[in-house]
Amino acid sequence: MAEVFVEFSEPVITKDGRLFLARACGSELDRHLWQGWLEFVPSDGGPPIRSARETTQPNRQDTEYWATGLTPVYLEGALKRALNPLRFSEGTGAERALDGPAPEAETAPPAYESVLNPFSVYRKGESLLRSQLSALSGWHLVNIIEAYGLSEQRPEELESVPALVLVELIISAVRERTTAGAD
Repeated sequence: MAEVFVEFSEPVITKDGRLFLARACGSELDRHLWQGWLEFVPSDGGPPIRSARETTQPNRQDTEYWATGLTPVYLEGALKRALNPLRFSEGTGAERALDGPAPEAETAPPAYESVLNPFSVYRKGESLLRSQLSALSGWHLVNIIEAYGLSEQRPEELESVPALVLVELIISAVRERTTAGAD
């Protein structure tokens, strides 16, 4: 039987501004291992969305420990994967709704995976976003730009741009979109 280990108090926000409350769930597998996944409940009252299996642990205690260590950035990535699932293989037999994780994906993840959501960090302060972006390598910054569509330039062009310029490009684009959305 599935159980909820942690219900997170801070909502997870998508690129388009939708809010979800996250909870880390787990259940025992047939092999006497435990699995963990995430469920996201939309704040607008829609049906919950679940991730594929996020972890496999040797016991319940380790699965619960995994759940308590999840960060906001991890939750954002898991929500993104849950909302944009890859092609799945067919399961065998029927299972009750949300009694387990979504099936495992068959294909590779998208080419540009962002290590942080610049809009979410910007809401906490531009200086925090600048600080976090400045700690990243150039290729991480290019991935953020591509993942969130922050520039018309091709990735090949962006790769030759200095990291400090990429940081300013991201901040400027996020500020512009955030300000435009507030109007």
